[in-house]
Formats: sequence, C-alpha cells, structure tokens
Amino acid sequence: MTTLIFAHRGYSKRYPENSMLAFKKALEAGADGIELDINMTKDEELAVIHDETVDRTTFCKGLVSEYTMAELKKCHKNKSFFQKNKAEIPSLEEVLDWARPTAILLNIELKTNKVAYPDIEAKTIELIHQYGLQNRSIISSFNPQTLVNCHEIDPEIELALLSSKPVSWEYAQALGITALHLEQSLVTEDFVEQSQAAGIAIRPYTVNKPAAMKTFAEYGCAGIITDEITLARECIPHTN
Repeated sequence: MTTLIFAHRGYSKRYPENSMLAFKKALEAGADGIELDINMTKDEELAVIHDETVDRTTFCKGLVSEYTMAELKKCHKNKSFFQKNKAEIPSLEEVLDWARPTAILLNIELKTNKVAYPDIEAKTIELIHQYGLQNRSIISSFNPQTLVNCHEIDPEIELALLSSKPVSWEYAQALGITALHLEQSLVTEDFVEQSQAAGIAIRPYTVNKPAAMKTFAEYGCAGIITDEITLARECIPHTN
C-alpha cells in the first residue's frame, strides 16, 4: 500500500497555517492531500481556522462564532510571518473551489469537541457534494458523535476518528467509520496490520521526523499527517 502524505494545516511549516497559500504550496511540494480545520461563523459560514477562537492567529479576539465570515476576513494574521504573506482566513467553499480542478485529497477536520455548531456536518457534506469532491474527501473529528452524524447524512463518505488515546479498530467499525487518525506514538506495526485488514485505514499524526516517516511507510500506513512536506516526499517517494 502506498503511504500518502497529508499536509498538516497545509504547508504550515513554511507558510501561514490553514491559508490558501499554505494549501497551494503543499500541492506544489508534492503532498497527496491537505488537512484543514473547520469552525463555524456567526452567519453560519464554514471558516478554515484551527482554533475555536481567533486570538492566536489574528489581531482579533474572541470566538470564531462571534464573527461573520466577512469580519473574519478583516482579522489579518497577527505575526509578521503571516502579515508578510498577506494571509487571511479562507472559507471551506474557497478551498473546495481551488481543489476541484486539482488531484489533491482533502482531510477536513470538524472542530466540534469544544463548541457545538448546529448542522455543521450537513453543511460540510452539502458543500463537498456541491463541488463533486466526495470521493476525494475525508471528514475527521475528535468527536465521535460528529462522525455518527456524518455517517447518517452520507454513509459513503470516508470518516476518520482523531484520537490522542488508544482506540480499537472494533470501536471504529461500531461507529461506522473507516479510518483512525492517531497520535503517532499509538501506532504499531501489528495495530496497522490488524486495523487495515479489518478495513480501517491508519494515518498517524503529526509525523515530522524522517525515521518515523520511513517506519510508518514500512508499516503500510494509509497515510501520514505532517508539517514537513518536502522532507516527507524525500522519505516516501511517489511509486507511480
């Protein structure tokens, strides 16, 4: 099995995280997919930003849900690194529109483990279908109920449970999901073999060391999630 490379928040090692620039640069650097994070705005738009608040990455303060999408666009990134690149918070629709003519895979994390966003699952899946990207999209979350909700809306779309604690492939099957995105220390060769034989893809995060990249590729992991795209591409070359 080819181990695919997913760019964590885009090429966030070198460019502003979760920005269009980071996504485009990840594709240029050879990533097979991008990982991005979704929170919901006051006007129920899907904003691509990791934190539930805007404090860390912008000049603004407060919850994402307290801003409209248009207002978020004005919250320019607050570090010189971000300002230099003129990064702004994109909407999920912007990312999907960019991704559609490419071959990039999408790992869309719904940030529902701290804030409850009404109908975020349905809105996300509707947009994915609108852009015809259901076969290139994975919806992931730390919140199992979010994935159950997604499965009820679209039983065919790939779903992945994120976890920093041990979780069995049997539990994944019981939820109706087909992938586990696990903190890398949880991933062993036996676990990968057993899980993937049961139809549960394993993708460890956040894998930034060459030795670990090569090891997980040798294990046959379905993918790795990494900040180091160029390095990962050197360690896990294309096989076709």
